[in-house]
Amino acid sequence: MRSIFALFFSAVIFISCKDSKPLQPIENTSDGTISITVEESFKSFMDQELKVFSLSYPKAHIKVQYKSEIDCFKDFAEDSTRMIFVTRGLDKAEQANYKNQLGYAPTFGILAFNAIAVVINKKAKDSIFTMQDLQDRLTGKNSQKIVMDGSHLTGIVRFLKDSLVKSNKLGNNVMAANGSKEVITYIKNNPNAIGFVGMNWIGDDYNPSQVQDRLQLKMAKIECTLCVEKGIFASPSQATISKGQYSLSLPIYYILKENAPGLGSGLLNFMSLERGQLIFSREFLVPAKMGFQKRNGMMN
Repeated sequence: MRSIFALFFSAVIFISCKDSKPLQPIENTSDGTISITVEESFKSFMDQELKVFSLSYPKAHIKVQYKSEIDCFKDFAEDSTRMIFVTRGLDKAEQANYKNQLGYAPTFGILAFNAIAVVINKKAKDSIFTMQDLQDRLTGKNSQKIVMDGSHLTGIVRFLKDSLVKSNKLGNNVMAANGSKEVITYIKNNPNAIGFVGMNWIGDDYNPSQVQDRLQLKMAKIECTLCVEKGIFASPSQATISKGQYSLSLPIYYILKENAPGLGSGLLNFMSLERGQLIFSREFLVPAKMGFQKRNGMMN
């Protein structure tokens, strides 16, 4: 009887072992793999954020792709990524649509502020522009050559169209460069043109390449639309962005699809807390999570 029982017990164990599958690793806020998609003009500072995060959490693996903003949203909608970094959040219709699909709405918010720099050659005659001046150039009323950071699908171009071009069309004088470095190179070689790039590509005083670029280039001053006193013009900097004196400040948004704490939440926490926010500051951007409040500027 004992031998029969032992044989039966061994058979049960054998079947159980045969049917069992290897346990899958459980993702958490510091361990696992996640794919993210990032607006291509953010590359310079996102590389630094991801480098420090990876060194701090060696079991965390971030697969990053840099794309135009519209492609970031396409990846997000198609589930090829669950976290994107772009220049806008979700509107109410998008939130409702995702909630219907997922059962919950993705979270989003501002991590920091960048700015769109109006870049000119140091030999250029005009270095001060009103918002109307910029609108006239972007719509072709003024035929001065304009070069954009990327194609019409990028966050910078979308922001300029929404804030300046509005219901008009971009002029035939507006051309698209293949990325920020190409904009900078074009303005170096064409003193009569103006370019639009993220401030992070031209305003870093500790980046030898950017310091070298500024031997031939400078950032133009543009009209302050929020200042109480009229006739105030400012170039982009951490100070003018935080005081609301620079009119083309550009938010840096995260959008995350995660209804339980995972690696996306871990990356978000890192970028929202002191070390991540200090990296933004070190990259000459304005942190949005360290007691920063963007307010109207006023100069006497």
